[in-house]
Amino acid sequence: MFDAIASFPGLLAAARRAVRGKRERWDAAAFFGRLERELIRLTDQLQADTWQPGPYRVIWVREPKLRQISIAPFADRVVHQAIHAVVGPYLARRYIADTYASLTGRGQHRAIVRYEHFRDRHAYVLRADLWCYFPSIDHQILQAALDKTLPCARTRALLAKIIAGSNAQTRCDWYFPGDDLFTPFERRRGLPLGNLTSQMLGNFFLDRFDHFVKERLRVKGYVRYLDDFALFATRRDTLLDWQRQCEDFLARRRLKLHPEKTRIEDCTAPTLFLGYVLLPDGRRRLSEANVSRAANRIRAWRQAWRDGQRDGQSVRQSIGGWLAHARFADSRGLCRRWFARGWFARQA
Repeated sequence: MFDAIASFPGLLAAARRAVRGKRERWDAAAFFGRLERELIRLTDQLQADTWQPGPYRVIWVREPKLRQISIAPFADRVVHQAIHAVVGPYLARRYIADTYASLTGRGQHRAIVRYEHFRDRHAYVLRADLWCYFPSIDHQILQAALDKTLPCARTRALLAKIIAGSNAQTRCDWYFPGDDLFTPFERRRGLPLGNLTSQMLGNFFLDRFDHFVKERLRVKGYVRYLDDFALFATRRDTLLDWQRQCEDFLARRRLKLHPEKTRIEDCTAPTLFLGYVLLPDGRRRLSEANVSRAANRIRAWRQAWRDGQRDGQSVRQSIGGWLAHARFADSRGLCRRWFARGWFARQA
């Protein structure tokens, strides 16, 4: 496993994946300007166990709430890609069928279709979200789970460096059963949003919870997309009991359900799930927040094209990606209105 990550061919393939859509950025251009030397350097450092993650650059975005995004040096992102290509498929073998985030062949749209499948067959749904999920992930618990799962000691040590090298995240100093006054301040926690490895490890950290729900609670209707999940049942009191048991299990992983986003809903009511408003008659709408953010992004892409900062092909690719997202909902009228005069005309 480690030799596949720390090989010249593996790192070369990882660099090509890491640079997609980023060739014009200075750090990617500098890395590719001396590509062979950089890859040899990374290979030598990894094989000698001297590689260390570099410092993060932090930006703040509001989509829809304020989030801290941590950007690793480009060379580190190449290492992350190499790890993900080898470790990601290995971890995915143990996942249940109804977890959908960051997995080839699954994804957001398949999660929504599965959600609608269960919704149409049950009376109630427990909608749950984890409170400050990525900042809450406990390093000690995560590393112990990796040690039990990954057979390659050098790969575990490499991931331990990345986990330990996480920068400071939003504080969430919560107390759990058995803690003393200092426990929340003594335990390291938090994975940086923006890392490919964080997405992989964030999905893995809830794998045991998935198996608890399916094998201990025996929930047939269950969908998880990263830290957003839903349990379906025909009785409300069944969901209340499951919620209590889920809270107890998650507390042992030092996680909390979000107090405002965790609720039991009637399956006949419209609901917002993964950016879409799902209607009980099978129709889907884009949420107002989703449309507003998309309008701002498209204006920014078009302005960057007018200013010469982006070429037309890259703008078309970005807009095409959003259209693939939008067309999963009933959005033909909106798309006709925005693009009636072409890719680069100002939308209404």
